[in-house]
Amino acid sequence: MRIAAFCARRPVFTVMVALIAVTLGLNALDRLPVDLLPEIEYPTLRISTNYPGAGPEEVESQIVEPIENAVAPVAGVERIESVSAEDQGDVSLSFAWGTDLEAAANDIRERLDRILRDLPDDADRPRLRFLDLGDRPILVIGVAADLDPIELRSLAEDRIRDRIERVPGVGAVDVWGGLEREVEIAVDRGRLRAAQLSLEDVREAVADADFEVAAGRRAEGRLELGLRVPGRLTDLDALEELPVARGDDGSVVRLGQLAEVRDTHELETRRIRIDGEPGIRLAVRGRSDANTVATAERVRQELERLRPELPQVGLTPVRDTAVYIERSMANLGQAILFGGGLAFLVLLLFLRDLRAALVAAVAIPVSLISTFALVYFAGFTLNLMTLGGMALGVGLMVDNAIVVLESIMARRERGMTAYGAAVSGTAEVAPAVTASTLTTLAIFLPLIFLDGIAGTLFTQLAWVVGFALFGSLLVAFTVVPMLAARLPQRPPGQSVTRWYRAMERGYRRLLRGAMTRRGGVLGLTFAVVVLAAAIVPRLGTELMPGTDEGDIRMSFEWEPGISLNFMDERMQQIEQRAVDRVPEAEHWVSSSGTGGFRAGGGHTSRLDFSLVPLTQRDRSTEAVADDLRKAFEDTPGAEVRVRARESRPTRGGFGAEGEELTVEVFGFDRDTLARLAGAMEDRVAGIEGVTDVRVGQDRAVPEERLQIDRARAADMDVSVSRIANTIESAVAGSRAGLYRDAGDEVDIRVRLAGARQIEREELLDLTVPNRSGEPVALRSLVDVDDGESPMTIERRDRQRVTTLQANISGRDLGSVVADARTELAQVPVPRGYGWRIGGDYEEQAEALQQLTITLLLAVALVYMVMASLYESLRNPLVVMFTVPFAGVGVVGMLWATGTTINAQSFIGIILLAGIVVNNGILLVDRANRSFQGGASARQAALIAGRRRLRPVLMTSLTTALALTPLALGIGEGAEAQAPMARAVLGGLISGTLITLVVIPVVFTLFQSSKGRRVAQPS
Repeated sequence: MRIAAFCARRPVFTVMVALIAVTLGLNALDRLPVDLLPEIEYPTLRISTNYPGAGPEEVESQIVEPIENAVAPVAGVERIESVSAEDQGDVSLSFAWGTDLEAAANDIRERLDRILRDLPDDADRPRLRFLDLGDRPILVIGVAADLDPIELRSLAEDRIRDRIERVPGVGAVDVWGGLEREVEIAVDRGRLRAAQLSLEDVREAVADADFEVAAGRRAEGRLELGLRVPGRLTDLDALEELPVARGDDGSVVRLGQLAEVRDTHELETRRIRIDGEPGIRLAVRGRSDANTVATAERVRQELERLRPELPQVGLTPVRDTAVYIERSMANLGQAILFGGGLAFLVLLLFLRDLRAALVAAVAIPVSLISTFALVYFAGFTLNLMTLGGMALGVGLMVDNAIVVLESIMARRERGMTAYGAAVSGTAEVAPAVTASTLTTLAIFLPLIFLDGIAGTLFTQLAWVVGFALFGSLLVAFTVVPMLAARLPQRPPGQSVTRWYRAMERGYRRLLRGAMTRRGGVLGLTFAVVVLAAAIVPRLGTELMPGTDEGDIRMSFEWEPGISLNFMDERMQQIEQRAVDRVPEAEHWVSSSGTGGFRAGGGHTSRLDFSLVPLTQRDRSTEAVADDLRKAFEDTPGAEVRVRARESRPTRGGFGAEGEELTVEVFGFDRDTLARLAGAMEDRVAGIEGVTDVRVGQDRAVPEERLQIDRARAADMDVSVSRIANTIESAVAGSRAGLYRDAGDEVDIRVRLAGARQIEREELLDLTVPNRSGEPVALRSLVDVDDGESPMTIERRDRQRVTTLQANISGRDLGSVVADARTELAQVPVPRGYGWRIGGDYEEQAEALQQLTITLLLAVALVYMVMASLYESLRNPLVVMFTVPFAGVGVVGMLWATGTTINAQSFIGIILLAGIVVNNGILLVDRANRSFQGGASARQAALIAGRRRLRPVLMTSLTTALALTPLALGIGEGAEAQAPMARAVLGGLISGTLITLVVIPVVFTLFQSSKGRRVAQPS
């Protein structure tokens, strides 16, 4: 082989080229961004529209439905989902993977522009944004201090947030909690009535007084002077002297005579405690192109610099995703090192020569480190997928070197010169090694074309493993022959030990026996395959394996309309009980009231725990969550849900909050949907493994409806908008201007004094001026009735949807969905209504379907590659017998370890299809040579088995043992890669046995049926 001969003659050149590749890889490793998973860009756009003062039903009819109708014809839209809530409507458009979202966004903007005139005047312009899961906080910081809540909020916004947002890599910092300053004009109802004025008069007087006008420029000589009329409100005392109206006697009615001007805070809607202390929560979001770990480290360093400057403030990172990523990467790196060490021990065991073992082992670091350069230049990140691919390929990287070195050493033992053995030994196995590598590489081609979540997750893995294997092939043909040519000569037979000779004799007896009972061997093998196929449905399915990230969320849903003070009092009692049950907690955050970015939720509370690292606790996150669920499931007045939080790369249901099981009940009538969902809730709640069942719309908010009688308003010449504005100003308060104080701008809000405690009759006594200035009482203009309003209205594909949500504990999603389908099929469904399983299951079904197609395509490609190399359609079929029989080990391993069929284990099965044929290629290649040389099919199979036993065992053991640390799934982040490693490990075990026993049997059957015309590999 020319390349081997060239490298054996030019050792310095060969070493320098290898060092160049290693140097580039090390330099790239130092620059690689680190993240948990590859960046996932979902083909989803979201349209958000604010409609202040509108209820969910008004938002649905006046905002959401027009937008849905306008954007439905956009090309590529697969699904339209929406949520209508108080003051806000969100419409989400899901497109097919591969859609040009920029073009789709432009089309949507054009369609929205056409309907702007049809939207309510008070509604804001619709905002279009891309859905980015990378926008989740990378760091949550608790800010606690013994300060006034207004001062603490101001400090967090002006000092802490600004400093953190300047950190490289930080995209934004959201501030949750605390109190925001507000100037309140609390109008006295009695004084207002005595002055015969309305709230609108007060609001308009304040709004008219808050102005600043640029009046142009005036020439004076050779200068031009700008004219400005300042009128901003900068003095609260002056605000009290503001004239509102003039009495009948000509006296001026001033604001201070009607109202009390207070420098106070906005209505408190959220209350947060950090480790038991009142505080504020800062959510730090990284830029999409930033290194998550490096950004988090820089933020932590900035916090260290801030602490001496703000000694009175406690700054605590209560949740740091970068810490979990760092521990996961470190654990995966250890698995690579341990796997490489075990592979090296196998080499020592078989070769019994440290220098020879080092020659073969050199393929691992050279191939591995060089791969980092590919990762860098391809724009990938160092994540669980890319690093996991390297861990998976550690054993494979040394396989080619083993085969080449074993062939060279065999010739050296027979007395051939070092140079001659290096060249001829490499040349003999080069076709087989090339064929085995190409078949393995062939299985990665379909992975590269995967789309959806599976494609996003595993494309990088395919590139990494493929490049590492190609690098190992180059090392086997260049570096290994060069180094092997410089090994000292060993006495004949030194590398063959007694235990190996005994094993070889036993194997030959086993192989002879199998050839005499070929029918029985094949029958037994097929029976085992059938048994394994029967076990497959029992394995269960899920999208991705669960990971223990040390985060737990407890959610409490109280009675709608409940006060913040009541929730906070109850939470203080619950917090201490919960903290006592979780000694593993490192930090915890309590939050009550309106939270997050989802509309509604003012009657909910949350308790988030961050646990110590996995190695420092005896219980898993799921076990802690189960304990909390049992302890608090009967909490009076609240529905409690507990779940271990994971960074699941799924879109999930648009209306869901991260629950794993989602059932969407669709129709039109809200009451019918509620009854139907309630019946389904009872069915689902009884399924084994289902927890925290709830219906998304099973509760409504009590409300008073003040219906404006438009006919009476017209008769009395009263503007409908003034009636609505008066009611809003009386209770919620209306913004009338801005108060400037030392560079800060504070809202000025007009409302009635004691507005939240106002009686209905007092509210109806308020007056609204008609167009002639005459006061008209509200009771003459509105009708009042009591009712209920849904907190949110969800729609999917322009139909109303009620979402039944649940968590899963102790079972896989696929099994639970199968049981749910059986139970839900027994619920009678009215005509025009229906249900479907949504959320994670949709993503799971799509991903597993694509992976199944990919597996079939990979097997076909492996066959095609071998057929082209052998120039034969029948010979590759002998090797292909390994693939289905290797599935026996996969099923056995997954069943024994309690591992489901998920995207990770499926990728392992696909990889296995290319790996297990490698040893079969070695055997069949050697058998073909002997058969071509005149041996019978039986003799050729026996010769091939004896000559290839050692390389087959070495390659299989190195790959298997290199995967063992990964398959054990011990440590942070290991759960994500364990299913893939277990699938490959199980398949290797059964595949090796099949290769050594069944493949020779099948070879004799094929050769006996077609004679001696056998093609050599090209």
